[in-house]
Amino acid sequence: MPIPRRLLPALLLPGPAAAEDRPRPVPAEAPEGHALVARLRVGGLVLFFRHADTRGEPCDRTWRIGDRAGQRNLAPEGRAQAVRLGARIAQLGIPVAEPVLAGPVSRARDTAELAFGAARVAVTDSLLADDYAGARLDWVLAEHRRLLAAPVPPGGNRVLVGHRTPAIMVLGDAVAGRAFPEGAALVLVPGKESATLLGILLLAPLPEGGFHACG
Repeated sequence: MPIPRRLLPALLLPGPAAAEDRPRPVPAEAPEGHALVARLRVGGLVLFFRHADTRGEPCDRTWRIGDRAGQRNLAPEGRAQAVRLGARIAQLGIPVAEPVLAGPVSRARDTAELAFGAARVAVTDSLLADDYAGARLDWVLAEHRRLLAAPVPPGGNRVLVGHRTPAIMVLGDAVAGRAFPEGAALVLVPGKESATLLGILLLAPLPEGGFHACG
């Protein structure tokens, strides 16, 4: 059963003990990052990106797909960050299975198209943000589980671009709090029934970035 929205603040702001057990996002240059990149080069994994930086942008107001003006959009720094994400993946030799899948909310779609090119991106309601899902939330979360767990052929990685809260609802406390900043990617091993989190990778980190001020 999905987590009621009113209860999410308690999950997103855990106590110290929970925070200590949570994975740290690591840059590709760190030893842990090197290990994640090496595994990604083999393929067969899932890269779930949170959309790029939105700091300073107005919060969502209408929650309607297609209403860009009523959504929280990428900041200028976020648009540049998205471009760097795509360049970094190519530079590191991480193979990408096409199409890249992105949610239809502008900040997710824009991140994917800036990073990989619009021709390589397929937009899907399966990666909707929770606030935009309405009565379809159960279906959206089931689709997240399917996309994270379905097998990926060797030689490529399934790349998804979406939002943090559905990832928390599906994967739990490991990606809550400040573990999953904007522009970061969850690196997951798909499994028969669920995915296993290997780590959280920062390919184009921004100083002091990663978290907007919206509720």
